Amino acid sequence: MNGIYPILYAYFTADGRLDEAAMRKQVRCCLAGGAHGIAVLGLATEVNKLSAAEKRDVVRWSAEEIAGRVPLAVTVAEATAREAADFVVEAADLGAAWCILQPPPVRGLPEAEYIAWYGEVAAMVARRSAIPIGIQNAAAYIGVGLSANGVATLARNHVNVTLIKAEDSAVDVQRLIEVTGGGLTVFNGRAGMELVDCLRAGCAGLIPAPECADIQAAIYNHFVSGNEAAAEREYQRILPLIAFAMQGVAMFLCYGKRVTAWRMGLGEVIERTPALAPTAFGLACARRFADSLGPYPGA
Repeated sequence: MNGIYPILYAYFTADGRLDEAAMRKQVRCCLAGGAHGIAVLGLATEVNKLSAAEKRDVVRWSAEEIAGRVPLAVTVAEATAREAADFVVEAADLGAAWCILQPPPVRGLPEAEYIAWYGEVAAMVARRSAIPIGIQNAAAYIGVGLSANGVATLARNHVNVTLIKAEDSAVDVQRLIEVTGGGLTVFNGRAGMELVDCLRAGCAGLIPAPECADIQAAIYNHFVSGNEAAAEREYQRILPLIAFAMQGVAMFLCYGKRVTAWRMGLGEVIERTPALAPTAFGLACARRFADSLGPYPGA
């Protein structure tokens, strides 16, 4: 569990269905671009807009395209502990290597309540599957996050809780790793912002959206081979795009999805509402970034 795991965007057809061909091609391009794993069903996949059947389709299509070449990570965003545990086990049966739990849909509870909910899911999963699980700690984007001590408590109480997907600065991620004693596999998100410093802080990898994940995979490879100067040079190439897209979830779903589609040759982007409508200026900016990076490998 390390490296760059691009998390797929959801692409739709003109009649409102998930676009299976685009979803499968997205996986193939990510693999051709050097992804160390693939992730699905997080915020980038607009999981809150997908039916239960569509979620399972995304996992199945991705696993079939991967064909065991790299691990598949699946985000689980079900409303109840039982539903979340059931989906984790089903995802494992479909080919997931590990799962990431989003919090329950209730906001504003004491931290202990969220620790207990995650723990209930972990215990139910452990009775049925050996799949490793973790949590998505993204208070800025989904309104719920555990403290570093809360994460440490959860991992201490449940041996199958072995990882976390953070959405924090490199400084905060380093503190999390320090408090948890290095016993958790920590990925960060935020589109790969501060990528090199996140690796210096001790992250096992990052889970960005795919728009420049091919270059991010190269950055990771440079870093782990000891060539930090090359990693920094490549990071400077993509930082303007990351800064443009990472202004909020609606922003990267609108423009990051289009940069990915243009680079991968996926065709017209059709939204499932509600969605941010692009502006002419925004599209021009996104197109400029896509053109500067060029076609994705395998496109």
